[in-house]
Amino acid sequence: MKPIKLIRTLLADDHTIVREGLCALLLADGGIQVVGEAHNGHEAVSLAKSLRPDVVVMDIAMPVLNGLEATRQILAAAPVTKVIILSAHSDDAYIDRVATVGAVGFLIKQTSAQILARAIHDVMAGNTFYSPKVAKRLHDHFKAPDRTGGLMIKKATGLTSRELEVIQLVAEGQANKQVAAELKISIKTVEKHRQHLMDKLNIHDTAGLTRYAIAQGIIESSVQVTII
Repeated sequence: MKPIKLIRTLLADDHTIVREGLCALLLADGGIQVVGEAHNGHEAVSLAKSLRPDVVVMDIAMPVLNGLEATRQILAAAPVTKVIILSAHSDDAYIDRVATVGAVGFLIKQTSAQILARAIHDVMAGNTFYSPKVAKRLHDHFKAPDRTGGLMIKKATGLTSRELEVIQLVAEGQANKQVAAELKISIKTVEKHRQHLMDKLNIHDTAGLTRYAIAQGIIESSVQVTII
């Protein structure tokens, strides 16, 4: 008998207990193999590049680099990988960006393990998989009539990948020196990015950048931040 080809899956969530629980539940499926676990967005990107999993189950709200930007970077490096967003929230700010980063699924964390396993199998078969509530809101939020009566996709934030990384770290309360160390760039470069962000967004202080990051779903409103 030909051996079953397991679906190689990477789990990305900053809560160890959640990753361990998901790992145990998915292993019970029999057709899914958990090949790696990441506790922040940067680690998820690094592991996805090295492990080349079939599927990444990605939490949105993670430190250092949020799940949506991590998804965009993963798919830029490994476009055949399928990403399923798994989140405790289905806020408009998050849903507005899901499809634009290339995720093929979005499930809320209240979803059962059986549904998550089904979603993994479905996306591997070339389908998309969204919780019904999320699917409706995706349709409502991403598609709006343009002046010609057709359909258009709402634009994302307009920030570059590096700017999204910087604004998240700034909004999480990290000083320029910490941001520079995390991103492996100079403090002067961080300062330039911050200034570009403020100019582009017409925001003139860190508190404003933090409010923008929360409003755009770059970080969660529940994340503990320090205004510097």
